[in-house]
Amino acid sequence: MADQARGGETAPINDLVEEYRRNGVDRRTFVQRAGALGLSATAISALLGVGPAGAQGLPTPPGGDPGTEGDDVTTTGNATGDTAGTSILAQLSDDLANAVERAGAGVVTVNARRRMPASGILWDAAGHIVTANHVVERDEEITVGLPDGRELPAALVGRDAGSDIALLKVDAPGLEPAPRATNPARIGHLVLAVGRPGASGAMASFGTVSVVGGAWRTSQGANVAGFVRADVAMLPGFSGGPLVDASGAVIGINSSTLGRGGGMTIPASAIDTVVAALAAHGKVRRGFLGIGAQAVRLPAALRDGLGLNRETGLLLVAVEPDGPAERDGLLIGDIVVALNDEPVAEVEELQEQLTGDWVGRPIPVKVVRGGQLHDVAVTVGERS
Repeated sequence: MADQARGGETAPINDLVEEYRRNGVDRRTFVQRAGALGLSATAISALLGVGPAGAQGLPTPPGGDPGTEGDDVTTTGNATGDTAGTSILAQLSDDLANAVERAGAGVVTVNARRRMPASGILWDAAGHIVTANHVVERDEEITVGLPDGRELPAALVGRDAGSDIALLKVDAPGLEPAPRATNPARIGHLVLAVGRPGASGAMASFGTVSVVGGAWRTSQGANVAGFVRADVAMLPGFSGGPLVDASGAVIGINSSTLGRGGGMTIPASAIDTVVAALAAHGKVRRGFLGIGAQAVRLPAALRDGLGLNRETGLLLVAVEPDGPAERDGLLIGDIVVALNDEPVAEVEELQEQLTGDWVGRPIPVKVVRGGQLHDVAVTVGERS
């Protein structure tokens, strides 16, 4: 659209912009007519002021929109007369291209599977590269294509199927890690998915953030501290590459398989936690007790008699043979009300507390058994 705006086909657009500024065309009519002229929703939003910092869009026309007070017409920047709309579109286009260029300097090609390569992110100056676990189909003979054209061997430091993150490392001087976003993503932010799935260079798709969520549990059993969904196209080979903001700073890593019903982005802060575990152990350690449980409501008389200030607990409906729970004395029918002195009322709460730090260590489990409270120390196992 920016290229078209510089050519000779912009007269109808310029006329519409001028009419909006001078004659008070309401926004609904403007959107309808702009769409009829072939402008995309993104371009129309930019003209109306929904864009990255600095692209303030068109002023409110004389008389204002229906239901708003009229304001005097003002212009911003150097966009005046019939060039206002085209200069805004050109600036938006240039800003996004600059963002891709900045981000692309920290995005690499990952050759670790039989079919087409995938993407990865230069995570630090020491040569660590973060990519998606599902694109690393082999543990050896992995190579990485750097933005400067070099192809280097890469070692697999570790992988975590639960969060779909793998950590690679290359030995090379002068590596510049990808810049990190300093502000959290917000719904409506303009973003780009950037990939480098081959020697042809960086590629990108454009969209907006549609969902920002908190901690969640993946289908592989990992607890991840947050996620982002954006309506960007996950092109072939984009998994393992970054989602970046309008300045080209990394928001997180993209995975085409992690989220149900579409791609998912794991925020950079959550990636740091996984990277630290992979660098230390080669995997993310997760504890387990070897139980099956479901939430149940505790009778009021039982709560009062035992002095419990919680309404629910976890009823053990299965105990794995020779698992940690069975070895240390937990029984089917026990009701777990606390783990490490922290109340647990949902299975997810129990799983969140079984971090890798507890593997191999006894954790105090408080259960209701036969109408009485019992404390059982269970040595936490490691989930395979």
